[in-house]
Amino acid sequence: MAQPRVVIVGAGPAGVRCAEQFVKAGLRPTVIDEGRRDGGQIYRRQPENFKRPYSALYGTEAGRAESLHRSFDAMRGAIDYLPETLAWNISEGRIHLVSNGHASSLAYEILVLCTGATDRLMPLKGWHFAGTYSLGAAQVALKSQACSVGREVVFLGSGPLLYLVASQYVKAGAKVAAVLDTSSFRQRLSAMPKLLARPSLLKKGMLLIAAIKRAGVPVLNGVTPLEIIGDADSGVQAVSYRQAGGETASISCDAVAMGYHLRAETQLADLARCEFAFDHASRQWLPKTGEDGRSSVPGVYLAGDGVRILGADGAENAGRLAALAALVDCGHTVAQPEFAALRKQQLAMERFRQGLLQAFPWPAQQAASLPDEAIVCRCECITAGELRHVVCDMGAVEANRAKAFSRVGMGRCQGRYCGHAGAEVIAAAAGVPIAEVGRLRAQAPVKPLTFNVIEDAS
Repeated sequence: MAQPRVVIVGAGPAGVRCAEQFVKAGLRPTVIDEGRRDGGQIYRRQPENFKRPYSALYGTEAGRAESLHRSFDAMRGAIDYLPETLAWNISEGRIHLVSNGHASSLAYEILVLCTGATDRLMPLKGWHFAGTYSLGAAQVALKSQACSVGREVVFLGSGPLLYLVASQYVKAGAKVAAVLDTSSFRQRLSAMPKLLARPSLLKKGMLLIAAIKRAGVPVLNGVTPLEIIGDADSGVQAVSYRQAGGETASISCDAVAMGYHLRAETQLADLARCEFAFDHASRQWLPKTGEDGRSSVPGVYLAGDGVRILGADGAENAGRLAALAALVDCGHTVAQPEFAALRKQQLAMERFRQGLLQAFPWPAQQAASLPDEAIVCRCECITAGELRHVVCDMGAVEANRAKAFSRVGMGRCQGRYCGHAGAEVIAAAAGVPIAEVGRLRAQAPVKPLTFNVIEDAS
């Protein structure tokens, strides 16, 4: 039987386990990764000359991280691995790449997109000042450069990643000024029946919070962020917020790490012409897939956080499932008990995901209350007032129309960090449900390229 050409995008938990499954079946997949080393964001490897132990780098996830790294190292000779390679377009059965300034493309019969996730951000007045980072960026600085993003750091937002990164900073000896969480204790309590679907993970989260508090770090819940105070010369100086009881307060700091859980990286799925559906629980558009990762496009499979945020172990399972589904579709025999066991585990993880969304909700109301002068799109310096103007005065109620009139989402990040909040501003200004605003359509290249690369690719 002719072996299909298999291409996997991403070498995080989903991509590694997906590749492993294909190798076991006797296939040689090509694994493309933007990173310099495998592991993805959550299990990002430290540079070769760094010698920190796994326990110091990954904490409670040290065992899973080491297992994933060892699995990848063991199959290096059985795959074609392309690190530091950007997949920037998909068209007509080919995936277009750039590495070290050189363009190329690969044909595929099976394409598995394990594209992971990025921080989900809610704009705040003053968030453009130097010293404001996403949670992911703060984590990268610690893992890859062994340094803190500031001398005194405030962690702001909501979700498990907020506490994970804050605890990693505490453990590394960095000064954490405070953890400000927009979610309330009541919201977490109401989500407890769903969170108990994964009691061990729930316990880990509770232990992280307890460790942060034991270190003497103030942890405040139910806060409403008001402003990051600072100026263009000195950067961040403080964070102003409203406490749960209504009092206004501020905390001095020289850096802020902010984020509200994660958003799936869906641009390549969009360019592959996969169908999307609105997920009301998370208030975002996500690719449509079957339970085993099949997309609406034959030959294209989706796995991991690029589809649903189920955590690293959920991503590993999803990678395996997508590979098994692809193998079945191209005529290989697959043991059905393995399918059944993985699907059962994913059901519990999906229930836990729903619990997290309930416990740490996306603060949509903050977009409606943003002052007009607050910047929404940092790439293009588009304010909330400018965006409201194109909605109220020019009738731009749909996301892409608002983008055309205002340039929101048209900059370097292509709407990754402003798209969700921008849609909330539009919905609030127009008085329509968020689903009616639609989503920003992905355009190639998904990340900036030099003109000479595009010319070579053509």
